[in-house]
Amino acid sequence: RANFNTEFKERAAQVYFAGLTRGLRPDPFLSVSEWADQHRFLSNKSSAEPGKWRTARTPYLKEILDCLSANSPIEEIVLMAAAQIGKTETGNNWVGYVVDRTPGPMLAVQPTVELAKRYSRQRIDSLIEDTPRLKNKVKPARERDSGNTMLAKEFSGGILIMTGANSAVGLRSVPARFLFMDEIDAYPQDVDGEGDPVSLARARTRTFSRRKILLTSTPTVHGLSRIEQAFDESDQRRFHVPCPHCGEFQTLKWGFLRWEQGDPNSVYLECEFNKCKIEEFQKTEMLARGRWVSENPENGNPKIAGFHINSLYSPVGWFSW
Repeated sequence: RANFNTEFKERAAQVYFAGLTRGLRPDPFLSVSEWADQHRFLSNKSSAEPGKWRTARTPYLKEILDCLSANSPIEEIVLMAAAQIGKTETGNNWVGYVVDRTPGPMLAVQPTVELAKRYSRQRIDSLIEDTPRLKNKVKPARERDSGNTMLAKEFSGGILIMTGANSAVGLRSVPARFLFMDEIDAYPQDVDGEGDPVSLARARTRTFSRRKILLTSTPTVHGLSRIEQAFDESDQRRFHVPCPHCGEFQTLKWGFLRWEQGDPNSVYLECEFNKCKIEEFQKTEMLARGRWVSENPENGNPKIAGFHINSLYSPVGWFSW
């Protein structure tokens, strides 16, 4: 009996200290794309493809997401992209990652306050509600003094403030380590007589040595586009994909689409190098093997990564050629 009690105590001590050791270990590092693949869920209210997030569905987003990760030396990410590509979900994945993994003050700017409210209701509320990893980190809005309002979401170690680029008060509201500016080409040129809203928002990040800034937009007028100017000052990355026939890497361009007159269903892409006929269903394999290539590696700021991608890259089933 004495031997049994001694063995039991020794075993109990081993189990206790093994559990304590596991508990003291830091969580394993996750990039933003890994976090999204493990934890992100899309609702049918905010996505045409509800369910678990799969970065493999949009392979071109992986490098963009990972530049937003805590260990990336990149300070500013510029995403000049067309519709139906996933640029807003890129920002949403980053918001979830910040709440869960790298908490701190975050500012998300939409073109107007009304759009910020809509973004909060349709995107952020869904992000929190449908992602179990986040659900318990932001208190329900119905709780008194929960810190969860339409335009402010408090979480342990940080806060997400949402505002419009048409509100100078909102842009001055909080110092921000993380700044997400969406659709910047729709921002006003001047806000309440205080100047450019992008510059005002950037100023909120100055005191943070490890800040992150994400600028996204569909470009508007050539020469006047904010996102185009930001992209020009970056290392200018474009997504190159291989021809499924000859293997030559190239970007997808409108000028290489071919179709029979009057029959848009006959559309295909002509290989830029060897005139191979590329059917749209082959795009899935091409995207999976694609890679980002910098066209301005020496003249751009090394802390700024710029990405440009058009609608021709939209995954099969989303936006067809």
